[in-house]
Amino acid sequence: MRQDRAARAVDAATAVATSLGLRVEDVDVLHDANALTLRLLPCDVVARVAVGPVEQAQRELDLGLALSAVAPVGAPDPRVPARAHVHDEFVVTLWAHLPTAGGEVFPADYAQALRALHAGTRNLTVEVPHVTDRVAVARGLLSDPERTPELPQAQRAVLLDALAGATTTLLRAGRREQLLHGEPHAGNLVATPAGPRFVDLETCCRGPVEFDVAHAPDEVADHYPGLDPAVLHASRVLVMAMITTWRWDRDDSLPDRERLVREWFAELEVLLARRV
Repeated sequence: MRQDRAARAVDAATAVATSLGLRVEDVDVLHDANALTLRLLPCDVVARVAVGPVEQAQRELDLGLALSAVAPVGAPDPRVPARAHVHDEFVVTLWAHLPTAGGEVFPADYAQALRALHAGTRNLTVEVPHVTDRVAVARGLLSDPERTPELPQAQRAVLLDALAGATTTLLRAGRREQLLHGEPHAGNLVATPAGPRFVDLETCCRGPVEFDVAHAPDEVADHYPGLDPAVLHASRVLVMAMITTWRWDRDDSLPDRERLVREWFAELEVLLARRV
């Protein structure tokens, strides 16, 4: 977030937590992207502060409650009602802080956490978008030059073709679909003393498990049995094409955007040249 908006977001999180009887004397910024993720101390609660529909924030809380009972995910803070709060222009949700164990999560442990997540969510019937709904948002962005004015036309065509082709492969495969995390990359995985836990449930969706695995480092797939190689490859293409597309959005504020679009587009070209 811009510095002025981030300061007001901190104020909003502090006001909401204080109104619920939680003591706040210090604030640490854990993550700054579309939402600002804060650790409030000494109450030790994690606040996610965003500008967006309150219904979306409430759905994430509801998912956190449901999934934390069956899968390795972060949960809403149990000391306060699991409710999204509106303060100023922001929507604030409060989550339990996960203690960290330190060190990296090895590929086998990463895969085991994903398998546990998918086992827990396999039979849950929760209303979430389909993977292809997210692809449609990316294609809409690419089809609107006013929203992506700096995107070169040649790259625009490659991204559109990549999204279309990979979506076709994914749908024709006929793989079993289920509730997914949606973005279980390393930035959304916390190594806790009790094992890895996934956080940030904003992008939960429905689709084949390969789509989730595609967000993890490549080595993780080697420890996740039963994957369809063609669907995994198509999912990796989708993921790389979508995250590259988001960076071309005129309203995107992710730091180091120019470097990221260069690197990610180069990775996408390697994936597209690879035969499976």
